[in-house]
Amino acid sequence: MAAAAITYKWVGTNKSGKKSTGEISSSSPKFAQAELRKQGITAIKVTKKGGGLDALLQMGVKISAGDIALFTRQLATMMKAGVPLVQSFEIVADGIDNPAMRDLILKIRDDVSAGNTLAYAIQQHPKEFDDLFCALIAAGEESGSLETMLDRLATYKEKSEALKAKIKSAMNYPIAVLVVAGIVSGILLVKVVPQFEEIFAGFGAELPEFTQMVVNMSNWMQAYWFLIIAGIAGVVFIHGQAHKRSQKVRDGQERLMLKLPILGDILDKSCVARFARTLSTTFAAGVPLVDALESVAGAAGNVVYREAIHKIRDEVSSGYQLNISMAHQEVFPNMVLQMVAIGEEAGALDDMLDKSASYYEEQVDNAVDNLTSLMEPMIMSVLGVLVGGLIIAMYLPIFQLGKVVGGG
Repeated sequence: MAAAAITYKWVGTNKSGKKSTGEISSSSPKFAQAELRKQGITAIKVTKKGGGLDALLQMGVKISAGDIALFTRQLATMMKAGVPLVQSFEIVADGIDNPAMRDLILKIRDDVSAGNTLAYAIQQHPKEFDDLFCALIAAGEESGSLETMLDRLATYKEKSEALKAKIKSAMNYPIAVLVVAGIVSGILLVKVVPQFEEIFAGFGAELPEFTQMVVNMSNWMQAYWFLIIAGIAGVVFIHGQAHKRSQKVRDGQERLMLKLPILGDILDKSCVARFARTLSTTFAAGVPLVDALESVAGAAGNVVYREAIHKIRDEVSSGYQLNISMAHQEVFPNMVLQMVAIGEEAGALDDMLDKSASYYEEQVDNAVDNLTSLMEPMIMSVLGVLVGGLIIAMYLPIFQLGKVVGGG
């Protein structure tokens, strides 16, 4: 069964070299380009025509780090299979669902088709490709090993994204506990407690202190619920703006997070894993150690490690060995220091760093799994205390009334 025809907008040049535009119906961009070639038109850009709801939906689509990781892996696979670079872009773009990512790939293809290097083409998109990515691609092109470098970069990006996902999972769990606890407590105080308060009003007796406290809290929430919501929204907004605009706020938050119980240890291990993985990838690519450390500092993910790596870079450039410079900073575990020392002695630094990165990535996985197992009963305990406490507070006057009636 033939694929349904889709309308594409195209930009290209005709036989006389004059730029022209138009629309064409085809089953894919690749077939649209072939049809245009038959008409004597060299297509520069072919994009799916979108209007109405489709256009509105595409406006909010962004390119994620996961999209970049997938693109890198697909491009590496195509080049390993012997597919020419420009054709690889077209094949990868055809299989991309994200319209923003597809447009980005086609822009890179156009730059490369015009005779520019891949490093130059991706440097035109700094939001999607950081300095480290660009530097490694440039090193791969200069050394004639772009295929190998893309494979290393794809592995690096995949492992980095997997590590980030684990860290997000670890951080989201405590937040989820607090949010669920707050919602349950709010519903009980606003909806359930007032029902009991009407019953208590007919007792004509003084309520127990615990019950009275819960009733007062319920009355206050019913009267000022809008202030509570506005206050929470205000705190979230102010924190978001401060975090976005102030480097000092971001640095302070990153230092504080490393000191948190359980979560701080996970973040520490993730920073060590990121350091080892990034330095292994850059050093294996032939980037000089001092330059590699500069790239690693930018990818550290935490101000404590970023500052430490900058100091290591300065000491290494002054003639110190890497393992000695790392030991001076007192932020890296002894195991990593020993592995680096062995790697420097044996001339296999990138291999030792790769092994260290794999070890600490596994440590992060285990720590997050343990945290997840720990948080599940903790959620039940917190909710049990909150709900149980409110139920006791509501039934306490009824129990006391029963004692009085029974005594009478």
